[in-house]
Amino acid sequence: MSVPFRIVWMFLLLIGALFFLFYNEPEATNFDEGSSPAQMVSGPHRVTVILERSFLDGSVTEEIIEEEILSMEDFFSEYAEWTLVDMDDEHVVFMQKVDDISPFIKDHGFFGITEDGVLSIFNGSPEESDAIQSFFQIDIQKLESSKHKNLIKGIKIQSKKDYKEVIEQLKTFKIES
Repeated sequence: MSVPFRIVWMFLLLIGALFFLFYNEPEATNFDEGSSPAQMVSGPHRVTVILERSFLDGSVTEEIIEEEILSMEDFFSEYAEWTLVDMDDEHVVFMQKVDDISPFIKDHGFFGITEDGVLSIFNGSPEESDAIQSFFQIDIQKLESSKHKNLIKGIKIQSKKDYKEVIEQLKTFKIES
C-alpha cells in the first residue's frame, strides 16, 4: 500500500468513527437519570419475596409470599423497614431484626440446665425435651438450691423481659473458661 492511499484510508476511518460517535442515537431507555435498568420494571413482574425475621433468642423465621411488582419504587417503599439481603429476577430476600423473642420460644421455650450444667433453652420442659439453644456453663455449687430446682424443672419464657432477666441473673454464676 502506498502512503497516500494509507492516509486517505485512515481519514475515511476517522470520519466514519466520528459519525458513529456523534450521530448514532443510543437505544431508548425507560429509566430516569440516576436509576439503573435493574431498578426498572417493564410491565407487571412476579417475584417470590422471602421475609426473614431474626429474633433476640437467635431464632430466624421465614415467610414466603408472591408479589406482583408494578413499580420498583413502590415495591421497595412497601419494605422500607426491611434490609435487602439478596435479589435476582425471580427472588427478593429481606431481613428484619426483631427486638423480641420468637413466637415459638414464647409458646414452647423453657430455661433449664443440661446434665453438664449448661444454661439452655428447651422445647418444652427440660425433663422431657432436648435443648434447642445453649448459652454458658453455670457453677451449680454457687447456685441457690431453689434456683437449681427451678432450672431442673424449667423456667417458662413468656416475654423478652423474662428472657433477659434470667440470663442476666445467671451470668453471675457463669464458669469462665
